[in-house]
Amino acid sequence: MRKGPKLIGAAAIALIAWTGAAKADTISYADAITVLAKDCGADIRKFCKGMNLGNNRIADCLAQNSAKVSPTCTTTLASVAASIQKREQAQSSYKKVCATDMARRCNGVKGDGYILACLAGKTKTVSNQCSQTISDAGWR
Repeated sequence: MRKGPKLIGAAAIALIAWTGAAKADTISYADAITVLAKDCGADIRKFCKGMNLGNNRIADCLAQNSAKVSPTCTTTLASVAASIQKREQAQSSYKKVCATDMARRCNGVKGDGYILACLAGKTKTVSNQCSQTISDAGWR
């Protein structure tokens, strides 16, 4: 079961963390690194010793040794990869998802950062879908 290189690379960079995903239902790269280090560290040391994160080397190594990798690492790697993918999707789709809310609640506000601050500050009046997208994107 081979994932796309970008997703595996993100998961590998993330290959070391997931316990601390704040309010978002997704995980940051930094948190992913911590979680993956905790749950996959022994497998990385055992099967991928001396490899660095660049060019998906560790992710490829774990994939090549998937039959030997611990179930905990396998499960965590899949969860982290899915969470990062969800975060990236939310970040790329927020303008479309929140278009109506931006027009209604933040009309006249210029600049992405200011618009996001406006939307994030109006959690009670912004649509649930927009609010969830902002959270999933990791922006609150």
